[in-house]
Amino acid sequence: MLEDRYGLSLSTTSDRARDAYVQGVDSVIAGVAGYREHLARALEADPSFALAHVALARGLFMDAEVGVARDSAGRARAFAAQASARERSHVNVVALGVEGQPAKAMQAMHEHLRSWPRDAMVLAPATSVFGLYGFSGDADHEEQLYELLSSLSPEYGQDWWFDTVHGFAACETGRLEQAWTLIERALSANPRHAHAAHFRCHVMYERGETTAVLDFLEDWMPGLDKRSLTHCHLSWHVALAALAAGRPERAWEAYRAGVHPGGSSEYLRAAPSGIRPSDGPAGSWGPPLNAVTDSASFLWRAELAGQPRDAALWREVHDHALRSFPKAGVAYADVHTLIACVADGDADTLDRLQQEIRQRVAEGRYPPGEVVLRIAEGFAAYAAGDWSRTIRTLEQASSDTVRIGGSRAQRDLVELTLIAAFIKDGRPADAIAWVDRREQRRPAVGVHGFSSVRPSAGI
Repeated sequence: MLEDRYGLSLSTTSDRARDAYVQGVDSVIAGVAGYREHLARALEADPSFALAHVALARGLFMDAEVGVARDSAGRARAFAAQASARERSHVNVVALGVEGQPAKAMQAMHEHLRSWPRDAMVLAPATSVFGLYGFSGDADHEEQLYELLSSLSPEYGQDWWFDTVHGFAACETGRLEQAWTLIERALSANPRHAHAAHFRCHVMYERGETTAVLDFLEDWMPGLDKRSLTHCHLSWHVALAALAAGRPERAWEAYRAGVHPGGSSEYLRAAPSGIRPSDGPAGSWGPPLNAVTDSASFLWRAELAGQPRDAALWREVHDHALRSFPKAGVAYADVHTLIACVADGDADTLDRLQQEIRQRVAEGRYPPGEVVLRIAEGFAAYAAGDWSRTIRTLEQASSDTVRIGGSRAQRDLVELTLIAAFIKDGRPADAIAWVDRREQRRPAVGVHGFSSVRPSAGI
């Protein structure tokens, strides 16, 4: 019987379908373009191959093509009826996530892994900061994920995908030496693994190695197909590292070329493989969640670093955010949509979205609780120049920001704004105390957006 890369039996009898499926899965879990073509070949060779259908659904879902992803998941469910027990369970877990049922997907995933711990595509949706754990709203979700992956580590050995996600979980829980070892091993095994390159940047960020982040990405990024899931977010890392390194012109170049919501999704879907960063329309081709959150985050950080506000760029992000997330519901997106409303001066939409969040919280349908409202209030106060209110609100929010999801580097936007408010309020000692707290997390401060948050920084 044919097997996948993890030694799990496959129902297909087609060598061609199996080979293309393995390539497609590797593309999906590596965060690089190509999965569409690989899985199309697999389904051409075996149209009833349920796992290829659901792998395609997972890739499309991550690219935010939710409707077609659910269609593909439906086909996977239909064909899985004739497949093995493992494949039926596999399809169910992945399809539940695509269908918007994360709690059921989490429960089904844990049940599945007890029997088939090496089923990487079933485990993968749990490992992203935007995944089952990341968006659970649990304050300790990072430690929970690290413990799960550590328990599975003996099953995977030195697998480049598992080393990468295990390494990132170690990074996000402060285990930087272990994170570096695992991610370097993964990159050595698969040098074009985009998630490994991405998570390497997070370890360097936590270590305060701004110049190293920029140097690494300037060398690594040119080979990344712009259609890749990771392109937008890696461009964000370039922009932040350049800003922190005192190279604002490079930061804005990276932002305009790969982060801001200017890319064409229609062009993306029609584009051939091998698209490079300089090809096609400028701007992000990434999923709306990345385009919205990374754009708002960069623009706000740029202002913290002393860059003047560009109202047209904020309007672009505001409009894209409301097209992509017209109603509140995805907390991490909500935070950045609310920030865009603050920066754009759209008080009416800001109030509407906050009311929707309050309603969801009251109904028990908003996992992070009220922390998103506190963050929005703090940023609105900052924009209004009300430093004491900013400080009071963001200090209250700071301990719960982990509940919104995203990485530690992404959530730092809240803390950086709080530090800037201390300085503007004439409270340098309090600002330094918060910087010192950050230095307990990372050996060198190297804050993205400004090189040192001390009174002399002039923030």
